[in-house]
Amino acid sequence: MQNNQAIPFNKENFKLIFSKEFALVILVSIPSALMAEFFNIPLAWFLGPMIATSIASLMGLNIKMPKLALSTTLILLGLYIGNYIDKSLFSQMHQWAWTSLIMLIYIIVSVLIVSKYLQFFSKYERKTSIFSAAPGALGPLMILAEDEKKADLSQVATSHLIRLIIIITVFPFIVNSFYEVENVKIAEEVFKDQNVINLIILIIFSIFLIVIFDKLRIPAALLSGTLLASGILQISEIATYKLSPNIIDYCLLILGASVGCRFANKSFGEIARNAWHSFIATFLLVVLGLVAAFAASLVIEKNFFTLILSYCPGGIYEVAVIAIFFNLDPEFVSFHHIIRLLMILFIVPLILKFIVKKT
Repeated sequence: MQNNQAIPFNKENFKLIFSKEFALVILVSIPSALMAEFFNIPLAWFLGPMIATSIASLMGLNIKMPKLALSTTLILLGLYIGNYIDKSLFSQMHQWAWTSLIMLIYIIVSVLIVSKYLQFFSKYERKTSIFSAAPGALGPLMILAEDEKKADLSQVATSHLIRLIIIITVFPFIVNSFYEVENVKIAEEVFKDQNVINLIILIIFSIFLIVIFDKLRIPAALLSGTLLASGILQISEIATYKLSPNIIDYCLLILGASVGCRFANKSFGEIARNAWHSFIATFLLVVLGLVAAFAASLVIEKNFFTLILSYCPGGIYEVAVIAIFFNLDPEFVSFHHIIRLLMILFIVPLILKFIVKKT
């Protein structure tokens, strides 16, 4: 399989797992996670490695995150969120249609307002501003941007990365400050007498759906494929397996470090030039997300932090681990971020076509 596929099962990626570049990622990440934990920083095993590897990348340290390691982590993450899926979930799903409609309106308004800001104040080219203004979906947007002649890929990537850093750094502190701590701890349950065969079945079916979703170009195939596999097998009672919460620290470390590794080949100067306007763009998207969350609260009974997380303009996998860590309906949050990805992939090309016709 090629490197751009969801599960890059090839010799090159196997070699990268045992490479010096990945060893450096682990050497940088573990001490930073332990240090963050020592200072009681929320989401320590995510934020510590993310900040440390970001700085290391910008300083020119040659670090790389093997895609195979990241893919494995995301499958484990999907299986863990699958623990939350049961038959009672379907009794809520009729309300999710309304929250999805609110998501559609939120995306359209966000792209129109934030892209105008980036055009007028950041002097972004029109197409670049639209790709940069979309609330999330960096990977799919980069693929779309590559097909557009005037789109500046570096500006799009930097805008989204700075926004991601802001969101996933600030949000845990806000939740930790205003949400009761005893309610957000992951339950330390020990799951005994489980059949490992069920776990193997879940993994095999998950990989099967991931490969199909990947070929169909469904966004976030690793998460959506695993969630669907977990849902089908667990609700039908063919195979169930509850992963231990201890697996989350591993997921947090790899995901946090993978964010930092994305800053490879970027400089402090490039980040500084984009930082202020990216901060303002993030602020606008968060305000619009809060409005969307308030609107959603009128049609569904959910914790308001769950709704905020569902509409926040962060990365789907990074937001998913925050939802798990704070026990904020991970399946609800993940569903809405998958829907958001699909909507962005549909809306952004339509807006671009409208612009081309207009100019």
